[in-house]
Amino acid sequence: MLNKVSLIGYLGRDPELRYTSAGMPIGNLRIATDESYVDRDGKKVERAEWHNVVVFQRVAENCANYLSKGSLVYVEGSLQTRKWQDQQGQDRDTTEVKASRVQFLDRKAWREGGQEASNGRESNLQGSDGSRDDLGPAFPSEPSGMDDVPF
Repeated sequence: MLNKVSLIGYLGRDPELRYTSAGMPIGNLRIATDESYVDRDGKKVERAEWHNVVVFQRVAENCANYLSKGSLVYVEGSLQTRKWQDQQGQDRDTTEVKASRVQFLDRKAWREGGQEASNGRESNLQGSDGSRDDLGPAFPSEPSGMDDVPF
């Protein structure tokens, strides 16, 4: 069986970081991806999809330290559904991406010492010759419109 998710998107809000009672860091990211298509009338339609992502340990701390609302990231992981009860005692389900790897793609994270985070290990994001590749626009939307996102 295969349960694998790969996303490239923008953060809709700053990462949230909390710690379990045992001291393990857990982070939550809210990532927007979008797609566009042409409808029957020939009009271009753009649609955003929001994804909840959970990160753990050192990856969670790196995300909290180097990412912010509007940051472009690549996330790799698996889908996970968990059950919980709301304040009224109603059973609820939440499906989220359990990240195994988060790669920072925007220039802001590069300038601030951004790093690739994968399973608690870190490595600088640069080529073997020490240069950093210009990734260009890896996502069709621009983060400039993120200021009016309600999250």
